[in-house]
Amino acid sequence: ATWDAFGLPADDPRRHATTLLNPLESDRDQLATTLLPGLLETLARNVARGQRDVALYGMASVVQPHAGAAAMPDVAVDHRPSDAEVAVLVSALPAQPLHAGAVLAGQWERPGWWGPGRTVTWADAVQAARLIGHAAGVELEVRAARTPPWHPGRCAQLRVDGHPVGHAGELHPAVVEALGLPLRTCAMELDLDALPLTDRRPAPVVSPYPPVLQDVALVVDAAVPAAELTATLRHGAGELLEDVRLFDVYTGEKIGAGKRSLAFALRFRAPDRTLTVAEASTARDAAVAAAIKTHGAALRS
Repeated sequence: ATWDAFGLPADDPRRHATTLLNPLESDRDQLATTLLPGLLETLARNVARGQRDVALYGMASVVQPHAGAAAMPDVAVDHRPSDAEVAVLVSALPAQPLHAGAVLAGQWERPGWWGPGRTVTWADAVQAARLIGHAAGVELEVRAARTPPWHPGRCAQLRVDGHPVGHAGELHPAVVEALGLPLRTCAMELDLDALPLTDRRPAPVVSPYPPVLQDVALVVDAAVPAAELTATLRHGAGELLEDVRLFDVYTGEKIGAGKRSLAFALRFRAPDRTLTVAEASTARDAAVAAAIKTHGAALRS
């Protein structure tokens, strides 16, 4: 029933769970292929008890059977199995990668004298995954995706060096309704074993020279992913660009139908000298030119 509520197609690998012969609970006889059902069940239980603003996370191994894997053979227990029998047992074992997941619902920032507050958005789920990537010493690439149970327009595939390692975003409204969750509930799940972990992480270079901060707002087609535009700006600006951050998204009559304005904060810095405003402006103009060429962007006045 959970998979139907998620909207998973019949051939989705997450449906192909390993069934236990001796489960602790008769209605829980399958090993998890994803962390989301358990996290969302816990979220729904908290919401039913009056907790409206909830953020939960979990980290555990999931069990993913290989396509066409043979059934686990029975072996004698009165003597050590032969090497051939051990090989058969190992080959029949499903993959068991370590996953991290999180679910978010309600207010991300509660209202008060300091401001009106803010509800959870898909970007918070993506940022949760990025924090894990940062702790692991890798930068996650974000690409638009269409994967249940996420909303097709608010779902991101997370990649490392072009390889998918997870998804994050807002859950589909039909999923939210079926599971009794708050509107705009968000979730992320990341395959930690797919991250290229190393014993040594490169330390960031700390420059003693001041940065030059500049903003730029670009108007693009609404279908252009912000992550792709960010990557284009980063590549176009060159080595002087230390950081680029999306801080505002605007849609409205002023920029026309089917368009949106994305505003970015750019931070430039040189490692060996004080950067001039003119040098930073040249790098910014190069980034804008790359966005115009690649995405048909227009500089918003």
